Amino acid sequence: MEQYDIKSMTLEELKALMRELGDKPFRAAQLYSWMHERLCSSYDEMTNLPKSLRERLKREYPLTVLEAAQVQTSRLDGTQKYLFCLEDGNVVESVLMRYKHGNSVCISSQVGCKMGCRFCASTLDGWTRNLSPSEMLDQIYRIQALTGERVSNVVVMGTGEPLDNYDSLLRFIHILTGEGGLHISQRNLTVSTCGLVPKMYELAKEKLQITLALSLHAPTDKKRRELMPIANRYSLDELMAACRHYFQETGRRITFEYSLVAGVNDREEEVQELISLIGDMHAHVNLIPVNPIRERDFKKSTRQAVENFKIKLEKCGINVTIRREMGSDIDGACGQLRKRFISKGDRFHSKGQICGKLTDKE
Repeated sequence: MEQYDIKSMTLEELKALMRELGDKPFRAAQLYSWMHERLCSSYDEMTNLPKSLRERLKREYPLTVLEAAQVQTSRLDGTQKYLFCLEDGNVVESVLMRYKHGNSVCISSQVGCKMGCRFCASTLDGWTRNLSPSEMLDQIYRIQALTGERVSNVVVMGTGEPLDNYDSLLRFIHILTGEGGLHISQRNLTVSTCGLVPKMYELAKEKLQITLALSLHAPTDKKRRELMPIANRYSLDELMAACRHYFQETGRRITFEYSLVAGVNDREEEVQELISLIGDMHAHVNLIPVNPIRERDFKKSTRQAVENFKIKLEKCGINVTIRREMGSDIDGACGQLRKRFISKGDRFHSKGQICGKLTDKE
């Protein structure tokens, strides 16, 4: 963590900073509350801090505050997709999904992605950089501030591989779920991974109460290698061993994400292979009808094929849900909105400039 990134600092680190600046340690709690509870976007709003301190912080410790370059709103269910500009001119996507049980936000953990999953738009332009904890947090903060609605669930499942940005992810989790901020329960936080086995073992040591979601998408090594390059590095045997270890260490069941692609991984043979692979595990399967992207020829499984897949898994005692399709009339798949934005060269600016804004018609 770079020192100037004040929104990524823990409360204890802020206390040390206040002492370094010659101020009272209790100012740290005030500053922390303004950033992580009141979600302020400027030091000028922090009226209980001395003006001299605010001016110094403004000069030396600029706040990370994302700007919404575009917001798409679904006419079907009110789902909102946000494109946020970062300070260096890069852009990331976030999604607000409204459910009866509360609002859920899906955030990005990286600018682009290096994992190369063939059905995902996030990987098409490669990887640029990791997001800082503050950039991950502020996706949630800006959405809550812009809508005026409480966020109760967070999913780190947008652009990027969270475990490839491991240190920032851990700091993000502790700030988001700790006292003094939004204090979202760890049980209401889901982190997705395509299967970075060593990092899964590291995460298990933390004994967090988050949900770990594994992007599985195929029940055999051969089929998984066709869809996910990471499968060339870690076999399913290694991956399943890591999943079992994670459950043993944390007591939290694994969720297996399985994107169904017509004629590729949705047939009877894949059902039986999946049952053989995970049938004895305390796990949950989330079936996802794939969201087609222009750059690939994958097609979504039929509704009947998805339902049949679910029924056969359930008959073997496997807990299954079919992911509800949200915002299907907007750029639904991860990475689509960002790709469309950066393809407009005149919209992508260098560091220090503000991203141009798109309208819903562009």
